[in-house]
Amino acid sequence: MTMLNRQPVHTDQAPAAVGPYSQGIISNGFVFVSGQTPIDPSTGKLIDGDIAAQTEQVFKNLTAILEAAGTSLANVVKATVFLHEMRNFSAMNAVYTKFFPGAPPARSTIGNLDLPLGAQVEIEVIALLPPIVPKQLEQFA
Repeated sequence: MTMLNRQPVHTDQAPAAVGPYSQGIISNGFVFVSGQTPIDPSTGKLIDGDIAAQTEQVFKNLTAILEAAGTSLANVVKATVFLHEMRNFSAMNAVYTKFFPGAPPARSTIGNLDLPLGAQVEIEVIALLPPIVPKQLEQFA
């Protein structure tokens, strides 16, 4: 039986997992980032603000996890957006577009959901890892 490569990702720059899950998992050249809500990692609380402010915080959290894994938003190939209310789609999309100005990743958007802690938005992503060069391998030695 072959074991697949699977390594958890953790950073203090994003909210800690509040259940039995990892902030992200690195596996076979991809990073799978768990859904991020607009929680401020320094307080552990949902931020105040409208859908635009909440979407900005979600992207800060996603960016921190991706960077901890050794990649970035530029390498995201798939995003899933969860909205509490679909009427916020345009406002969320205006912020989302700032983070993916070039060729955006594939995406699904699901709406009219009750999200954790009363959040207005949650986003999960899958990103490619850049090729590992020998210097980067030293951190795993």
